[in-house]
Amino acid sequence: MQVDVAILGAGASGLCCAIGCGRRGRSVVLVDHGNKIARKVLAAGGGRANCTNIDIRPSDYVCGNPHFVKSALARLSPWEFLDWIHGGGVATQEEDNGKHFCVDGAIRLVRFLEAEAKQVGARFVTGATIREARKDGDGFVVETSAGPVRAASLVLALGGKSWPGIGATDFGYTLARRFGLAVTPLLPGLTPLLAGPDLAGLCRDLSGVSLPVTIRGAGEAAGSLLFTHKGVSGPAVLDASMFWREGPLAIDFLPGCDVEAGLAENPRLDVKNALARLLPKRLALALADMLALTGPVAGLSPKARRALADKLAAFPFTPARAEGYAKAEVTIGGVDTAAISSKTLEAASVPGLYVIGELLDVTGRLGGYNLHWAYASGFAAGEKA
Repeated sequence: MQVDVAILGAGASGLCCAIGCGRRGRSVVLVDHGNKIARKVLAAGGGRANCTNIDIRPSDYVCGNPHFVKSALARLSPWEFLDWIHGGGVATQEEDNGKHFCVDGAIRLVRFLEAEAKQVGARFVTGATIREARKDGDGFVVETSAGPVRAASLVLALGGKSWPGIGATDFGYTLARRFGLAVTPLLPGLTPLLAGPDLAGLCRDLSGVSLPVTIRGAGEAAGSLLFTHKGVSGPAVLDASMFWREGPLAIDFLPGCDVEAGLAENPRLDVKNALARLLPKRLALALADMLALTGPVAGLSPKARRALADKLAAFPFTPARAEGYAKAEVTIGGVDTAAISSKTLEAASVPGLYVIGELLDVTGRLGGYNLHWAYASGFAAGEKA
């Protein structure tokens, strides 16, 4: 097969790149080892696809070069993306913190992207193993189990290692390295955190308890925390996994609350019962027991009340480790952006080679940020490839 552009990976970034290339009259083929396209999109948001976020800013992304994402994001705002898919019949609903979910499920969005790609002439080769890709003269050759593909431009859109259960692999990084591109250290991101031995029992006993928190460490994350039988999860924890590497995190169990004033409202209550008016009961009782708090609130000295308030505002939690790629929603790290054009996503050292989406060292927060980067980087490459 001979085409202008071969795109390896038919996920969100690959589909948008194909649409962009096709609009310019380029012949395109998307090659994917899975039998279904856009498997991560289909799984995103519990099948509802948190497809974008109206509050996206470059600072919402972790990247070796914090300015790298600016160009692509500036050319596809969340509102432009929403206007486009709404016009194609994909209805969305805005929920908390600017998140937009697909009303009719992720499948509706995937069908729309597939139809848009086919409308501009893109072809699909699915269920095909990609064995090799190499430079060949002025173009590229991709060896697949469905036969060779020759192309003037090659786009790597193979995604990261997260969600291996739906087919994710590290092959994209392998190919990038074969082309001489550096890959930064890889870590699971947006993943639950496992408790260390000191708090494993507490987390197990509190499994199922959820509450709003703020988590601080090398960064700050706010949202819901969920205790699990192995540690902690929930939106705040997943965001915290983006900046945690080792050492303790500080969990504020009552963000914005004047704990001392709250306790003073119930001086005759036992401390544990007073805490239960501020926190989920199981957590309040567990903390009172852990901190050896007995007797009425009135029996606590001002110094003791201050110490309790400080403890609740910065409860030390040292994870044993992140849960790993099986539970991670994204991969932190990737192809080093120092070697990639922020405007076109083309590799400086290999003309005609483009790297987009999660395969790059660009990772967004929880809440639609990573899918939006996939679209934006795909369209940016599609303007040139």
